[in-house]
Amino acid sequence: MNEGISLTALRPGQRAVVCGLSAAGETRRRLQDIGLISGTQVACLGRSPLGDPSAYQIRGAVIALRDEDSGRVQVTL
Repeated sequence: MNEGISLTALRPGQRAVVCGLSAAGETRRRLQDIGLISGTQVACLGRSPLGDPSAYQIRGAVIALRDEDSGRVQVTL
């Protein structure tokens, strides 16, 4: 299995599986509420023209996350 990387490192078209969160408090709860829990498949759909935020497909929904938040999500390819 690949070592965990940040969700921010995914490029458009890449898929990964969530393996952990490094966030705490409200931020952690919000990330969990949108479906970012261990074992969830995530696909990077694209980035805004300036690179932040990025769009991800999470459990069938398209969610835009800032790099500040997606950097707290660890994934494996």
